[in-house]
Amino acid sequence: MILSIEAARQLVEQCMRVHGHTAEEAAIIADHLIDCELRGLSFGGLPRALSVIDNLRVTTIPRRPITVLQESPASAQLDGGNQVGYLVGRRATEIAIDKARQTGIAVVGASKTWYTGMFSYYLEMATQAGFVGMAAGGGSPKVAPHGGTQGRYSTNPIAFGFPSTPSPIIWDIGTSSVMVGEVVLKKRLGQQLAPGQAYDRAGQPTLDPAEALTGAFTGWGGHKGSGLAMMVQMLAMMAGQVAAPHGMDDCGFLILLINPGLFGSAADFEERISAYAQSMRATRPVNPAEPVRVPFDRSVAERTRRTAQNRIDVPDGIHAALQDIAAGH
Repeated sequence: MILSIEAARQLVEQCMRVHGHTAEEAAIIADHLIDCELRGLSFGGLPRALSVIDNLRVTTIPRRPITVLQESPASAQLDGGNQVGYLVGRRATEIAIDKARQTGIAVVGASKTWYTGMFSYYLEMATQAGFVGMAAGGGSPKVAPHGGTQGRYSTNPIAFGFPSTPSPIIWDIGTSSVMVGEVVLKKRLGQQLAPGQAYDRAGQPTLDPAEALTGAFTGWGGHKGSGLAMMVQMLAMMAGQVAAPHGMDDCGFLILLINPGLFGSAADFEERISAYAQSMRATRPVNPAEPVRVPFDRSVAERTRRTAQNRIDVPDGIHAALQDIAAGH
């Protein structure tokens, strides 16, 4: 099914309103999911709306307002109130931006949330405000550490962002070989995983996404990626997450923003970052048909292309399921 961007946005918003979100909340969630689609990360786009609604239907923990548990001029700790992370992550980022404008540096942590989405979404907000940023998040034990076959940490994304012209430099990775959204989408579409991405519950390699979801994913980057993932999990614990959340009840999110003006001219720093990024792009490529890119170049180019086309391709089954939900079924 091919939808216009606006039609896809309206469909997601209606689904979220049907499941108890206000118009403002629905618009925030939809903006994040549509941005995923426009950047070519469809596993985090419209199919993710189904996963959000699946969790809303089965959770036994009621949603509460997002609250500030404690704060200082440069920090805040949030209780996400079991709200979906698209709302909590945005609130945390907005608070961090406000505080960084006052103090030059800010760190905000949140727990009691789930599905925080693309951290590059939040760091694009931060870099547009002129800040260098780092975001990290943990969750339930879905990923096996290096040398193991049982889950001990989550897919644990970590991201860094730097203001730059013509677009920010944002590096956003998950520390697992495959992300939850990718596995769930493959399960919905009846597709298999790639070899080496997962174990079943008994610790045997599997290509079946359903078995992977009850077993464990493999880590990214061998022992180095495993160590990085453990560090991210502990940052999420500092934000208030328990060590091994059950299901999606208590994921953690931490965002740190720094005003580069604390170390001299912010404008000069952005110019130097931009020049450095351009020198990376100008590197002699291995394949002349594939120029060297820097992090976020692909996302910007893909979003520009898809926005110009004004189309989002949605698997028919996903579209039909969303239409059912939007109709109140």
